[in-house]
Amino acid sequence: MPISNPVLMRATAAFTAVGMLVLLAMVMLSYLMLARTDKATEEVLATREIRAALIDLFSVLQDAETGQRGYLLTTEDKYLAPYDAAVRSTDNHFQKLEEVIRRQQGSEAFLKNLRSAIDEKLAELSKTVELKKAGNLDEAMALVRSDAGKDLMDRIRDMIALKREKVEGRLNAAVASQRENAATLRWSVISGGLLILLAGGGLAWALTTYTRELIKARAEVESLNVGLEQRVRERTQDLQRANEEIQRFAYVVSHDLRAPLVNVMGFTSELKSSLGTLDEFMADPAVDQTPAAADARAAVATDIPEALSFIQASTKKMDSLINAILKLSREGQRTLRPEPIALQPLFEGIAANVQHRLQEADGELIIEKPLPALVNDRLALEQVFGNLVDNAIKYRSPARAPRIVVRARDERSGDVVIEVQDNGRGIAEQDFERVFDLFRRAGAQDQPGEGIGLAHARALVRRLGGKLTLTSELGAGTTFQVRLPRTLKLKTEDAG
Repeated sequence: MPISNPVLMRATAAFTAVGMLVLLAMVMLSYLMLARTDKATEEVLATREIRAALIDLFSVLQDAETGQRGYLLTTEDKYLAPYDAAVRSTDNHFQKLEEVIRRQQGSEAFLKNLRSAIDEKLAELSKTVELKKAGNLDEAMALVRSDAGKDLMDRIRDMIALKREKVEGRLNAAVASQRENAATLRWSVISGGLLILLAGGGLAWALTTYTRELIKARAEVESLNVGLEQRVRERTQDLQRANEEIQRFAYVVSHDLRAPLVNVMGFTSELKSSLGTLDEFMADPAVDQTPAAADARAAVATDIPEALSFIQASTKKMDSLINAILKLSREGQRTLRPEPIALQPLFEGIAANVQHRLQEADGELIIEKPLPALVNDRLALEQVFGNLVDNAIKYRSPARAPRIVVRARDERSGDVVIEVQDNGRGIAEQDFERVFDLFRRAGAQDQPGEGIGLAHARALVRRLGGKLTLTSELGAGTTFQVRLPRTLKLKTEDAG
């Protein structure tokens, strides 16, 4: 059973999200473990420094005591050298211990007590040595045998041992924390790696399934497209033949309609010319002797002329419509001929053709430079823009002089947009599409026309591969926008 695309997409998103969340969790946990490891490492280093300082300090004190004992027992001055060196370095080692242990909380009392005990021990050592130097060896030995120095040394040893025990405990705890952090990080990496592998496997499955479905769908599309191009060509040919038949039908019908219309117009003219003879006949006094003389005279003088005028107006309107249909039919059959066209001189020519009408209305046509060049059908462009400019003059506002502005701009798509803006009557929003319908007009019907100009213009623009739209505000003016490709690409039916 094939899996639907939404299911595959949700599965792909889910596996990706799981992998990203696991990776993010691994990064955060690694950062946390590294921070804890850094803290534990600092603790290890600090406790090792304290332990080393304690050992070094006690070792120096032992060296001092050993030198004192050797001097007293042998009375040789050579034992004074290690004694003096040990005494001198005691302060340095104590300062070093102060530096490394003061960062630990509660170290002030320990340092104070230790300093006091060391000072007493050094004083005891110094006193025995001085007694020996003064020749009072028995008194010095008595002081040694009193165990006062031993008690001080035991006291110092106990203080340092107790502090070392505490430091060792902290050191062991820090090392254990390092190991724990390393183990946690190791198992998190292993677990996260397995989860990422599972998520990656799921993602690979989803992508593989989707790719397989895509290949299958593409194969189905290709199999369906095998005969699609042929069917499209057949339909296109059918549409082309239908379009040609419609154009021929419109031409034939319009052409055939003109024959009876011409006859009607001719016979109407003959009837109108015959009214003179009837007028002369009705002026004969003998006619007044007939009972229907008054009705006949009224028909000749009023009814018949009115009827003939109505028939002439109607046939004239019908003749205009037939000519419009013939024009549209001929334009649909005309072969488009692309050529390089500079829009600037094209609009200057259109402006010259309507210049006298603009002068009569005190109007102006402004061409904003520069205008681009196109490769298009010149006659079609002249008809389209000529119609737009003509409408701008025809449907101007009676409250102000007409002002028409022509501008153009290049689009990123490669098209060119040409605008024809006027300050005329404007078009109501509900009539924006109505004005492009054949034989349909909007607004006041106080200007001559059959309602084919804009319909013809839009049809031409579409043949040119473009689009004709408008924006307008009733009472303020209208802007027509013509979007055209920079280079006209002929279709099969337009190539001729």
